[in-house]
Amino acid sequence: MNRDQKAAVVDEVAEQIQSAEAIFAVDYRGISVKQAMELRQQLTDAGARFQVVKNRLTVRAADKAGAEDLKQLLEGPTAFTFVAGDPAVAAKVLATFRRQNGLLEFKGGTMEGAYVTVDQIEAIARLPARDVLHGQFVGVLASPITGLVRGLASLVGGLASQLGQIRDQGLVDGAEEPQAAEEEPAAEEEPAAEDPTPSDEAPGDPVAEAETAEQEQDQETETETETSEAPSEGGETQDEEG
Repeated sequence: MNRDQKAAVVDEVAEQIQSAEAIFAVDYRGISVKQAMELRQQLTDAGARFQVVKNRLTVRAADKAGAEDLKQLLEGPTAFTFVAGDPAVAAKVLATFRRQNGLLEFKGGTMEGAYVTVDQIEAIARLPARDVLHGQFVGVLASPITGLVRGLASLVGGLASQLGQIRDQGLVDGAEEPQAAEEEPAAEEEPAAEDPTPSDEAPGDPVAEAETAEQEQDQETETETETSEAPSEGGETQDEEG
């Protein structure tokens, strides 16, 4: 491999480091070519890529990508799994292959730029796939809503049953009697409309009575004055005629 080819490999690995959602490093010692081909296919189906690169070139690629955490994993034969899909699915493929073949020991890795240990990778491998987790989460959210709907339906059904029993017992008809009783006073109030038109002055009002007495006295005084003046005028007329 000449210098240009090595530079191309470094650039390719650096680009994969930067674009991968997770990177798992494993010790690939003892794996056969056939096993490696089968593992690559399984990881490809899981949205990941299994790649073996010389440690010296990988160090240069890690420096270029700014991934210092990966450099501490480059001791002994090391292969990287670059995950572009679901990290749990890729980790599960590696864990299953290791359990079935006794090969590929985890060395560590990174996820979303953060370093992950071997124990953490093994824990990730035990997680359900992302789609399964989404389905479980939706089920958890829907469960309380379903219970609420069922509870409301049961409550409404019970209320309807109780109302039906009340109706059958005739209690609903008895509840209408107060309405009829309230309508009766309206008929009794009709004669009140036939009362004579009240006078301008309220009966028994002392102020009104005093004013009325004064008016009557004034009228009597005027009448007496007119009466006393009438004969005088008549006498003067007779004297003039005589």
